[in-house]
Amino acid sequence: MKFIHYLETITGIGVYPLMSLAIFFLFFSAMATWSLRADKKYINELKQIPFPESENE
Repeated sequence: MKFIHYLETITGIGVYPLMSLAIFFLFFSAMATWSLRADKKYINELKQIPFPESENE
């Protein structure tokens, strides 16, 4: 018996793929909105975290 047959016997299993898609879509939408609306100075500060200006000189 294949694994897919075990999943078919579980009652209400069809809701999990829909929930995971909804969670992914909400998270992706939130991150895209945040990245587009974020202050550009803040983004530049985050880009410089691994290499601060004072250590490069």
